[in-house]
Amino acid sequence: MNTEWSIQDLAKAAGTTSRTLRHYGQLGLLPPSRIGANGYRYYDQDSLVRLQRILLLRELGLGLPVIAEVLVGQQDPAAALRTHLELLRQEQDRIRRQIESVQTTLQKTERGEQLMAAEVFDGFDHTQYKDEVIERWGKDAYESGDRWWRSLSEAEKKGFQQTQLDIATEYGRAHAAGLAPDSEEVQAITERHHRWVGIGWQGRPVSKEAFIGLGEMYVADPRFTANYDVHDVGTAELVRDAMRVYAETHL
Repeated sequence: MNTEWSIQDLAKAAGTTSRTLRHYGQLGLLPPSRIGANGYRYYDQDSLVRLQRILLLRELGLGLPVIAEVLVGQQDPAAALRTHLELLRQEQDRIRRQIESVQTTLQKTERGEQLMAAEVFDGFDHTQYKDEVIERWGKDAYESGDRWWRSLSEAEKKGFQQTQLDIATEYGRAHAAGLAPDSEEVQAITERHHRWVGIGWQGRPVSKEAFIGLGEMYVADPRFTANYDVHDVGTAELVRDAMRVYAETHL
């Protein structure tokens, strides 16, 4: 008898959610091996191997449409492994650059030296969050933001990134000083933060719910937490709480 897994069991084993697996199925990435009379989805061992490839490619920063092309175009296991190896080497290089970037940030922060956006964001790529942005705020929001970002000159991109870095540094100093989220000083930083987010949204209103949700993401996602806690551990939580206070008061 062939072993198979329910969608709940597979999601638990893979560290993901049933909703995500259903989404993969709707896109044709991970169709169930069979659907029971009760409508439940079941997956066999081939499904496990396929999901492993999907999750690996996701971790490497590939979007779902690209992953679909990879899965369709590479049925040969050896060719698939060669592709994975090359992607892993590229990811290794990207992580190396990120490590060097964080080391530079840490060293300059400890010495009190001026930080440069080009150094701080080396190795980071906004498109790796494409699917998450689409799921959270919709396809139009991603495409609009992507067009806006690509329309900027290198100087404008660095200026935008430098502003975020300056805001994060101010939050870090506020946290180190023990300031409360609703303090006048922290709320002034948060107002600047809200304006900065609005620039990225190209003038569209940043709603109360969106601003609060963004703050929650800073704490829930370690990739974003690191952007703030590099200045002082716990800063991301201050940012989240300050954004909620600001949203409740002004939005």
